[in-house]
Amino acid sequence: MVGNLATTTPDFSLEDLPGTSGRIDILCRCINSAFVLSHGIRRDVQIYLILRGGGAPKTVRLQGRDLRHLNPDERTTAALLKKALALEADFAWTKSTPGISVRAGDLADLPIRAEGRTYYLREDGSDHRGLPLAGDGTFVLGDHIGLSEEDEAFLAGLGAEIVSVGPKSLHADHCIVLLNNELDRREGPSHPAGGRERATKGDE
Repeated sequence: MVGNLATTTPDFSLEDLPGTSGRIDILCRCINSAFVLSHGIRRDVQIYLILRGGGAPKTVRLQGRDLRHLNPDERTTAALLKKALALEADFAWTKSTPGISVRAGDLADLPIRAEGRTYYLREDGSDHRGLPLAGDGTFVLGDHIGLSEEDEAFLAGLGAEIVSVGPKSLHADHCIVLLNNELDRREGPSHPAGGRERATKGDE
């Protein structure tokens, strides 16, 4: 998820996320859509947030298998990001809280090539329901600004498929919900160990 204006520092107010953080509130909604289930979270999901709002870009990684303290409200999620952005960041991952790490770097620095098929979510893409989506693929989304020409060229170089979730323009977090739902439906009511984990009481 690319946040074109999202701040790379912790100097934003939890009481006014849209006005002080470069729209980190959008990223928080995407995090919750990617992970949160009723009474649990998706353990097999990870999300990379590309923050470009000031100085050198930073990347925050959230890994569902280790993630703790994630609640379905933007303020709590923003507080976790705030803590991660307070850490010194170089090109090695630095752990903040369980399941959350930060490092310097941009979209082109991510290990996308090694993580299965890549899909670029864009309004004019092919309908995702007619495609053989890979559950272990990488889905790339932009914020309210979208991706730059340089980003699109990078994704084209990876052979990314351009896909759409429907005929209407939707918010990024809504696109994530629809993609997760589509993958859930394709896997059916049961799945092998290591697949998309269902919600269970006691999960955080």
